[in-house]
Amino acid sequence: MSLNSIFQYFVPKDKKTFFPLFEQAASNVVAMSTVLVEAVNSNNPATREELFRQIDKLENKGDELTHQVYLELGKNFITPFDREDIHTLATAIDDIADYIHGAANRMNLYKIDDYNEHIKKLSELILQAANDLEKAVRELKDLRNVRAIADSCIRINSVENQADYVFDRAVADLFLYETDAIRLIKYKEILSALETATDMCEDAANVMESILIKNA
Repeated sequence: MSLNSIFQYFVPKDKKTFFPLFEQAASNVVAMSTVLVEAVNSNNPATREELFRQIDKLENKGDELTHQVYLELGKNFITPFDREDIHTLATAIDDIADYIHGAANRMNLYKIDDYNEHIKKLSELILQAANDLEKAVRELKDLRNVRAIADSCIRINSVENQADYVFDRAVADLFLYETDAIRLIKYKEILSALETATDMCEDAANVMESILIKNA
């Protein structure tokens, strides 16, 4: 066997490994975010419950994709970029899914039937960040397109800043106007999970920006 043949054996088949898995994981987060927005804007309890079940199934799918990335890391000797960055990006995308799922779970378990403007706005911001995340991830396989990836990351950072403001305003309103302590705790936990989902989007964007710098 020639040296070239040996080298080719260790080079990952990118079209069948990391990049498609990242793209599927990012698309899965968009799907979860879309269903979340539908759920918080629905006035039908049965419809909401079904949408929450969909989020649960999508979160399981995300876990499977993340696990597959970890398996591929163990199988491939040479990777398209740093192994640590691949692991960190996969984990960051999975964390977004986890917090969306966590927020939806709390809404369902706490029997929340009044989704205020703050919950709806944070859900919309998560979807906005998820869409930009998907755009950036799809460009990763061609690192020459630095501008497109960087622009998406900048937009994600902007969304996270907006989410911080919405969260702070929402919590302030809770302490000002909510007189039921249990209800206050329920809403604060839901709002916190939603806001953290945008933090995780920013973390994923930071990983991609790091990849750009290392591969410039």
